Amino acid sequence: MIRKLLLFPLLLIYSALEAQQVSISRFLSDSSIQHASVSLCIIDANTGEIIAEHESRKSLSQASVMKLITSAAALEILGPDYTFKTIIGYTGEINRKHGILNGDIIIKGGGDPALASENFPDHYINIFNQWVEDINNIGIRRINGGVITDDSYYDYQPVPPGWNWEDIGNYYGAGVYGLSIFDNTIKIHFKTGEEGSVPVITGIFPEESGMELVNYLTASGTSDQGYVFSSPYSQSGWIAGTIPVNREDFVLKASAQDPPLLAARILSDRLSEAGIKVRNEPTTSRIFPLTDGDHLKHISTTVSPPLSAIIEVLNHESVNLYAEHLLKELGKVARGDGSITSGKMVVNEFLDTIGVEKQGMFIDDGSGLSPQDAINSRGLVTVLYYMRNNGRYFDDYLRSLPEAGKEGTLKSYFRDEVFENRLKAKSGSMTRVRSYAGYFETYSGREMIFSIIVDNFTGPSGMVVSGIEEIIKEYITYW
Repeated sequence: MIRKLLLFPLLLIYSALEAQQVSISRFLSDSSIQHASVSLCIIDANTGEIIAEHESRKSLSQASVMKLITSAAALEILGPDYTFKTIIGYTGEINRKHGILNGDIIIKGGGDPALASENFPDHYINIFNQWVEDINNIGIRRINGGVITDDSYYDYQPVPPGWNWEDIGNYYGAGVYGLSIFDNTIKIHFKTGEEGSVPVITGIFPEESGMELVNYLTASGTSDQGYVFSSPYSQSGWIAGTIPVNREDFVLKASAQDPPLLAARILSDRLSEAGIKVRNEPTTSRIFPLTDGDHLKHISTTVSPPLSAIIEVLNHESVNLYAEHLLKELGKVARGDGSITSGKMVVNEFLDTIGVEKQGMFIDDGSGLSPQDAINSRGLVTVLYYMRNNGRYFDDYLRSLPEAGKEGTLKSYFRDEVFENRLKAKSGSMTRVRSYAGYFETYSGREMIFSIIVDNFTGPSGMVVSGIEEIIKEYITYW
């Protein structure tokens, strides 16, 4: 009886170690991984003990799991209740008798990443109509100036210098401005015909974007392979690639290249539609700098959702724009400089503070879109371990991660019943890159933290993801 009792735990240990060796070895020997680089680290969530690792300090391109670092720094430094404010005001004086503003209407940006976003439809309701109503309520019936967006809250470098040219014209490569609007996205509508035909542009919305696009698209196949090429502050560009055949209304999403000017144009149009005449053309403070004498008089303030809600969307849906906004906001709050450079300094200081080994951690942006980013799995699990055990806002952080097989970017992955209610993680994907990092609980109740990054695999991405799923599945089962 004594021998059996002693043998049972030994068998459990053997099974766990065998699972570790088999699942990871099988993954690393797969033909898809033969020429790839892999950084893997799994630790005990309570003690920090390393359960398994493979080249855990190797620096690799990690794609969107970079957002775990940015959102952790933002929560800890800014707090979950932090909000952004957009102010509507005016300069000059109002002739109350005749309702004439001898000055300008100002939209003062405050760095809100989600202003009028489709991700928060119940928060920003008819925002431009509300601003028109606010202006009308203080008695303005005519504006002897114009609508100017003050977009000086951040610097005027919307995108990190290392981003790829093919990304910045598309919605996922939208830049960060002192005033962002509609997720800095415009929608281009097409009607497509037979294979090889040229799709017809039927509309660009918002119409006030003013984008002029040369169309080099071709209708082909059933997938979206269309790309928009344009640059920040430009009003022109071109579209190339292919979009699906025989569609009555196919929508290609592009980045808005001057959101502050777009907002000024829309408000100016809405004022005119409401019978409030505007003399001057809409513009921005980047184009038409405001002077110190342009004292802003308050009309109304639009407040963003709390940071915790923004980060939940950021990590669930992997919104690059929100991550880049938070990077600049960290620089603005901690260093008084809303720039990418300052934001990166703040994030690196945060990593130093929480004990991350900085060697091998190269942070070039907040979202992971930059090909110059490179981090390692050991550093990433250190961030996750800190947030769980020492972070002030871990509940908000954990809530921001999608649940396996159910939510956000994990909705179609980790769908085996083994993962149900046991795994929450952030995914990352780029060409030849797949990465996952997060938290899981084993059948025995042991909590684990993991990070797996795979670069330059040669086979189908589905094979790589299946291999990662199998590793986590076996740890859940046997530990």
